[in-house]
Amino acid sequence: MGISFNEISKIFADGTVALDKLDLEFEKGEFVVLLGPSGSGKTTACRILAGLEDATSGSIKVDSRDITGLPPRQRNMSMVFQNYALYSHKNVFENIAYPLRVRKIATSDINNQVKKIAEILQIERLLSRRPSQLSGGQAQRVAVARALVWNPDICLMDEPLSNLDALLRLHTRTELKRLHDDLGHTFVFVTHDQEEAMTLGTRIAVLNEGKLIQFDIPRRIYHEPITRFVAEFIGRPAMNIIEGEVASGIFQADKFKFPVKGQPDGPVAMGIRPEQIVFREGPTDKTVSFELDIMELVEPDTLLFVYKGNTSIVVRVMRDVGNLSRGSEVHLELPNEFLHFFEINDGRRRL
Repeated sequence: MGISFNEISKIFADGTVALDKLDLEFEKGEFVVLLGPSGSGKTTACRILAGLEDATSGSIKVDSRDITGLPPRQRNMSMVFQNYALYSHKNVFENIAYPLRVRKIATSDINNQVKKIAEILQIERLLSRRPSQLSGGQAQRVAVARALVWNPDICLMDEPLSNLDALLRLHTRTELKRLHDDLGHTFVFVTHDQEEAMTLGTRIAVLNEGKLIQFDIPRRIYHEPITRFVAEFIGRPAMNIIEGEVASGIFQADKFKFPVKGQPDGPVAMGIRPEQIVFREGPTDKTVSFELDIMELVEPDTLLFVYKGNTSIVVRVMRDVGNLSRGSEVHLELPNEFLHFFEINDGRRRL
């Protein structure tokens, strides 16, 4: 039993298609991440689940119960917004207590529940402060506390880390992961940041242009992308994609030629992740020579931007590569077991 989107579509008044027959199902207790670029439909999907947006067609079910037409207050879901939406005239205690007071919970129970969630999130010392006296990270934790204090079935989070600096985002990601593991709530987390998605999600739903492209565990999203879009969207630096043609077991793109296994003849897009390319000190029968354009040190790794004719790729080398300079010949091995092949016309992965 869990949560399901059943052919959910959303078309706005100006004709914009935000969601196109979205089918998505996941279990309670999961940490599901809706990931995609701007305009992919991830926030719209989250708002429809919360009841803040009406779907044009389709249905949403929780434990087989159709909640499509229910108002937000009857869905037993909470939401953490991008700007946290804290009440500026209330202190932290009253911000957290607000959903309990609305539900007319007894005062003694309110005090106990607020103190309990404040302790879990380590914000006990902030309870008397106003939102204006909080840092970004503190405000984020208060918003999460308010969302969880009344024990909702599902906690929705719409880009909650986007306003934090890089170091604080890293720390807060760890806190959210720990919180989910400890409490066992269902979390639905919206983000455009693939790093957040890969570290937080038990499963990731990758959306683009209103469609669900792939829904899977992070490891398979990364290592087994089912489309070229997913392959290029996931990973920093992005997967190298080289468009060319296979003929008699040889892949060719401009001056780049490379033997490949098990691929039929015809046009194809070949991909390989930067860290799976092997840097060699000299040429071997398995290497292809490239010319170095730019070298960047991203400690402890080195990024090599290389080219051969009109073919450019990025290589991530997890060690010192010595004194290379622009124009140096670089010898690279592209292991066949790490190659991905996608159709040119629709970007789907070749089986």
